[in-house]
This record gives sequence, C-alpha cells and structure tokens, in this order.
Amino acid sequence: MVAAIVHQLTQNLSMEQIEASGFRNYYVDHTIGIWPQAAGGVPFNACEFQSKGDIITDLMEDMAAEQKARSTYDNILRLVKDEPDVYEPIKFLRAREIVHFQRFGEALRIVQDRLNEKNFYAFNPGFDCSK
Repeated sequence: MVAAIVHQLTQNLSMEQIEASGFRNYYVDHTIGIWPQAAGGVPFNACEFQSKGDIITDLMEDMAAEQKARSTYDNILRLVKDEPDVYEPIKFLRAREIVHFQRFGEALRIVQDRLNEKNFYAFNPGFDCSK
C-alpha cells in the first residue's frame, strides 16, 4: 500500500519537481519505479525479517516489529496531516499494526501459559522437549 501511495504521488512529477524535492538521486537509479527502502535510503532486504527458531524470541521480535512500524506510521501521519488521500490509508495501516501487535501478544501469552514457568527462558521448547 505504501508503495502504491508513493507511485501515485510521484507518477506525474516534472523534472523540476523531482530536482526540487530531493528525489533526484532516487530518480537516477529507479526513475519513478518503486524501490522499497528506508527513509535513510537503505534498500529493503531479507535482514528485515528476524527469526531465531525459538517461539518466545520470535514472538517478541514480531511484537517489536509491529511497534516499530506503528512508530513509522505515526511519523508519516505527522507529515501528511493535510493530505487526506495519503493520511487515511496510512491511518489504516497504523491501526493494522496495533491489531497485529495485540494478536502476537495474545499468542505469546498462550505460549507462556503452556510452558513450565521455572524454565521459561531456560530452553527452546521446539528443541529441548526433554527438560
């Protein structure tokens, strides 16, 4: 959705607008095609996905990722408050991050309730079932 919004906002830019907006370097590499990257220019890659194979670690990472995304959407919303065509979809995405965070939290609680509390962080239940 974010890529579609960026495309809609940039598809009719003139060369003067591209240069004035700081979009020049991006344009040189990608014209106005979508190239997912962080605001600092770091391209999206598989390093964005974190997984350890431990259900508790992975659920905590998932929750953290949802909170980081929500924070990013909060920042975008502050910048686009006068642009309803951008604001409303970003507001939807932000709400979705909150729901995802809650669902991952519920999953974590279910896992925690089913583990031996004494060994909560002492083993990986996926591998160390004998403990």
